[in-house]
Amino acid sequence: MDPDENQEPQIPKPSRIHISSFLSIFNFSILILFIAISFSIIAKTPSFRNYLPKPTISPYPNLFQNLLNFLRFTPMAKQNEFTEPPYCVLWMAPFLSGGGYSSEAWSYISALNNYIKKQMNPVFKLSIEHHGDQENVEFWEGLPLEMRNLAIQFHQTECRLNSTIVICHSEPGAWYPPLFQTLPCPPTGYGKYKIVIGRTMFETDRVNVEHVRRCNRMDQVWVPTDFHVDTFIQSGFDPMKVRKIVQPVDLEFFDPSKVKPLDLASVGSSLVLGSDNLNSKNRFVFLSIFKWEYRKGWDVLLRSYLKEFSAADNVALYMLTNAYHSDRDFGNKIVEYVKDSDLEEPVNVWAPIYVVGDHIAQVDLPRLYMAANAFVLPSRGEGWGRPIVEAMAMSLPVITTNWSGPTEYLTDENSYPLSFEGMSEVKEGPFKGHLWAEPSVDKLQLLMRHVMSDPDEAKHKGLQARVDMMRRFSPEIVGEDIINLLQLILENLD
Repeated sequence: MDPDENQEPQIPKPSRIHISSFLSIFNFSILILFIAISFSIIAKTPSFRNYLPKPTISPYPNLFQNLLNFLRFTPMAKQNEFTEPPYCVLWMAPFLSGGGYSSEAWSYISALNNYIKKQMNPVFKLSIEHHGDQENVEFWEGLPLEMRNLAIQFHQTECRLNSTIVICHSEPGAWYPPLFQTLPCPPTGYGKYKIVIGRTMFETDRVNVEHVRRCNRMDQVWVPTDFHVDTFIQSGFDPMKVRKIVQPVDLEFFDPSKVKPLDLASVGSSLVLGSDNLNSKNRFVFLSIFKWEYRKGWDVLLRSYLKEFSAADNVALYMLTNAYHSDRDFGNKIVEYVKDSDLEEPVNVWAPIYVVGDHIAQVDLPRLYMAANAFVLPSRGEGWGRPIVEAMAMSLPVITTNWSGPTEYLTDENSYPLSFEGMSEVKEGPFKGHLWAEPSVDKLQLLMRHVMSDPDEAKHKGLQARVDMMRRFSPEIVGEDIINLLQLILENLD
């Protein structure tokens, strides 16, 4: 999860949309719904309306409102028709970006919603705003229908300023006043809301001075792991304001008993190295999911895999990746890396490497995990490690670096923690000069071979991983923890 993945939002130019039939409304519904939510065409309370982006998409705002009514399908019934919760939680995050902060924000909203629904007299209601990163249409379209319905519902929740708890869930550069073009969080600056809380994380050994200053303006800052509590305090953040709130994982969605494996040949997977294995149905599949950046350790993964295996091993590596400040020609990047390295092609030719070319919708992710035998990510640093936790929830044996965020949930019993050779310096980017881990190529080779050679042990670790996810990171547990913490904060204000 990258705190520095934010880019300047690209605002579409005004355009007129001509719709003349019921069929046309249906065909354009997803796009229009996305635009409506992203640019705040949905009516909001006057307390917030003046601070949201003005609609620039169409001269027919009533049409959008009608489409929202049409697309809402079966609205969620209100739990308490006569009791208005006294407080509103306005959660501001890059809900529509599809990145790490986006997926984490959705997990919190889902957890809180499920918890609040069970309360007879809830103290809080939920509202959401997109903030902190660009919108991604493909991600929105791939969300489960119930999540899109929740987005509509919560985006229309009205909040009063003096009873609102604002959660700024993004990297601190997006907080008021933002360092790039985005909806500020909190929307009107500090001092007008009940509480303002920051939610953020970093993947290196420290937090830079400007981010510490911004964090200290918050009433509290929530971080996901003990690793972050330590690094924030050591960097100069007020220890009285930092709280650990772990990230929930949707165990009903990521449930191996509910899905069948995805056909990897049907998702546009491109063979970029090696040859197709004739015994592909019985081959051992390693899966890795990451953004294409040096921090993720793709070079360590390629080097370990290609040194350890050949086509004779009946193994395959599938990589689902997306661009990060780069082009999408991942196949050539892999070929060029191998060509420029000192790796020598084995007599039995390279073990096959595939790049999953198609966008995998969120609803299909559990099936993708089910298609693999093991998950591997030799990252140099993680804020949390969302794909790692999702793989563990799917009972996959996991190999990943035992440093930074993943130390919160990795054990020798539920995974294969990858040791690192030491710390290396970040050479470029906003965290230049910071340190992160350097995963061991040799140890990764051994672990990948071991996982493949001992399927019984790997299966046992995978099963234990899901048990641990249920015990510590279920939405019910995390949702209750958040509500209890918010209530405690409010009690201390009185």
